[in-house]
Amino acid sequence: MDTGGSLDAGNGPRAVIVVSSHVARGSVGNRASVFALETLGFPVWAVPTVTLPWHPGHGRATRIVPPTADFAALMRDLENAPWLGEVAAVLSGYLGEAGQAEAVASLVGALKRRNPRALYVCDPVMGDLGGLYVPEATAAAMRDVLLPLSDVATPNRYELAWIAGEDLVTLEDALEAASRTEPGMMLVTSVPGTVPGGIGNLLLTPQEAYLAEHRAIENPTKGPGDLAAALFTAWLLRGLAPADALRRATASVFEALARAAKRGADELMLQTDAASLSSPMAMVKMRNLPVPGRDLSA
Repeated sequence: MDTGGSLDAGNGPRAVIVVSSHVARGSVGNRASVFALETLGFPVWAVPTVTLPWHPGHGRATRIVPPTADFAALMRDLENAPWLGEVAAVLSGYLGEAGQAEAVASLVGALKRRNPRALYVCDPVMGDLGGLYVPEATAAAMRDVLLPLSDVATPNRYELAWIAGEDLVTLEDALEAASRTEPGMMLVTSVPGTVPGGIGNLLLTPQEAYLAEHRAIENPTKGPGDLAAALFTAWLLRGLAPADALRRATASVFEALARAAKRGADELMLQTDAASLSSPMAMVKMRNLPVPGRDLSA
């Protein structure tokens, strides 16, 4: 779809359905995504795929996953809701179990039939440096059911490596893998930077590739991927060009992470740093990269 035009102008659709995890304490999953989208002016329909007291990285805790049939029934209610015409986008993140993917896919299909210009952003939350932290069946459902439907995907480097079935050591590795993976627009977070101590977010579209780079933050808090996906979605819906949406989202996440680290916080402090989401002051270095397979002499 064309993401260059604003989807929230006038009286058109503005709401975003966010399908991801919910924690009682912290700023990860839906807690981060909903706050970011609402801060930037978008109403949110929030659907929890799992409920936890806190991020599992803080220690073992109770995990409540809705039965597959109940989750599917709730999603069908949303498909048939009289207010579906209000919805401009779906953003899916962490799934509580593999069977939820089909219900998300059905909702996306219903929304696209109602509004062909609606945006579907798939954040395939499945793993990190240590490997997968969801069952392989759940990761496979995101890869095989949801990614082919998406307009935009926002994996981190390690998730893209699993999806592509290869190690991604360098920026060039990530760029090549992204060019061979659905969908056509992909934001890959946490890729190697071009300078020592740097880290960045890589954006690939059918026409262009960019790296938004900044210094790496030691021991960052949880949730930057959820926040980046939501902010990128919001800025696309605001009508920004993909490269500008990348720059804004990256600057906001970097600033929020840096502020949390400076305070010694163990979670993002989005309620304190709301201005960082709408008007970040942090600078990121933008680099235009060659698109794999493109003949630059043409």
